[in-house]
Amino acid sequence: MTPSIQRPVPALSRRRIAAAAITDTVLILVFAAVGRDAHQRGDVVAGVFLTAWPFLAGAALGWLVFKAWRNPMSVRRTGLAVWLAALAGGMVLRLLTNQTVVLPFILVALLSLGLLLVGWRLVWAGARRLRKT
Repeated sequence: MTPSIQRPVPALSRRRIAAAAITDTVLILVFAAVGRDAHQRGDVVAGVFLTAWPFLAGAALGWLVFKAWRNPMSVRRTGLAVWLAALAGGMVLRLLTNQTVVLPFILVALLSLGLLLVGWRLVWAGARRLRKT
């Protein structure tokens, strides 16, 4: 057995990792803000964070479990994993904290988070492909 050697992460990779994590976070906050605006108008900032935290925790768990930092821009490897972890983790945490979890909300979250968390990676991959041609 050879011990694993930790290779330093290049600065460009660190920036991409940070950009991907920040983008995921901001888009989950946007999802929560849009939902709050559609249903409740009071307590805007705290309300957005109250709605978003379970999904943020789920996404963070997805980042850890699926080692998203290895390929943060990947649609399949990271985008799908973070999306489904955010959705599943968010719904479980909402249930555990007595927040509303009903089928219409699950479906809206499924579609919205998928569009946001996978969608931005699809756009990035498309732009990258166009630059190469």
